[in-house]
Amino acid sequence: MVSIGAVFRPQLPPESLAPVARAAEDAGLDQLWVWEDCFREAGVAQAAIALGATTRLEVGIGVLPVPLRNVALTAMEVATLDRAFPGRLVAGIGHGIQSWMAQVGARADSPITLLREYTETLRRLLAGEPVTVDGDYVRLDDVRLAWPPTQPVRLHLAGEGPRTLELVGALGDGLVVPGGYDPVRLREVVQRVADAADRAGRPAPPEVTLFLPCAFGPDGEERVAAERADFGIPPEAPPAEVWGDPAEVAEGVATYTAAGADAVALLPVGDDPDVGEFMARAGEVAGLVRAS
Repeated sequence: MVSIGAVFRPQLPPESLAPVARAAEDAGLDQLWVWEDCFREAGVAQAAIALGATTRLEVGIGVLPVPLRNVALTAMEVATLDRAFPGRLVAGIGHGIQSWMAQVGARADSPITLLREYTETLRRLLAGEPVTVDGDYVRLDDVRLAWPPTQPVRLHLAGEGPRTLELVGALGDGLVVPGGYDPVRLREVVQRVADAADRAGRPAPPEVTLFLPCAFGPDGEERVAAERADFGIPPEAPPAEVWGDPAEVAEGVATYTAAGADAVALLPVGDDPDVGEFMARAGEVAGLVRAS
């Protein structure tokens, strides 16, 4: 069954996260994704707040930029959260925005090599193995977690280029797709990742989670158009958002699930006036999608 969730945008203050997470859970959503964006809220801290404020909601981190963190630290953070909140964490990692990585002196010459080494090593650490590795970027000497997860943690990767999508298909449990994908483009990405998984001999392709910009209400289309203009998206570009009342949004979501999305996280447009109300309407969408 398709999972329906929402995204907590990092433009909102950290102190609003706990009540938003509770509103998402009360609305019946399956997931809440937190979004690490330089230089706003940190992903692990956000996940801890959201998990601690709820009892059943899955919380996804979308995503941790791997150049910023030693892989052993990421493994410790992920394992700690998963043991404290078993089965409710979806961990996401990715290249990070390269200009931001350069700002902090962490930009890698080969982001693909770094992400491959990091993903392979992180998996071994989370499995409780002793790890020694001497890669181009990742170097550990007999590192082993004292408190590894008691069950496998879903590890999602993010990226848009063909080489990164190939890596996701080979190594990821899931793919995080950012906002801005119309159904045709999403279908192409899903197929590319599935083909890569098949070439890698994996039994099933990774789960695809889509962040889908959404504006509820009679002015939703106008608000979406304003945000597209702010991002310099030409008016003739194919729609990559949903808007309207919950029934209309649910119909829009169906076009993305038909294109291959396994999970859809509704992303409030930047000027949404009431995030709590957004979560309530998103919960209505989830109910309609499940009923269909």
